[in-house]
Amino acid sequence: MGKFTISKRKNDEYQFNLKAGNGEIILTSEGYTTKANCHKGIESVRINSQDSSRYDRRVAVNGKDYFVLKARNGEIIGKSQYYSSKSSMESGIDSVKTNAPTAEIVDETL
Repeated sequence: MGKFTISKRKNDEYQFNLKAGNGEIILTSEGYTTKANCHKGIESVRINSQDSSRYDRRVAVNGKDYFVLKARNGEIIGKSQYYSSKSSMESGIDSVKTNAPTAEIVDETL
């Protein structure tokens, strides 16, 4: 079972990571100035992760494949790790779709 972990960055912004059942990070959020907005970001991932059109597949300057998950308004709400192949990236998207809706939230800032 997946989980969202909330942490604090060095610049005091909050972020979340969506981790698969094996503990691997499959999606990392932007920075949020408040914890409440971080929670709203998690809810946005839960909703938008089920819509295939919200995934933007990209190639980094190093040639590695990755994806971003966008909200309905086009804002990026999460970015994946870099993958060695397109098929691995597609597996990552499938993992977000599977894990996000029911993932528990673990607040590591408490």
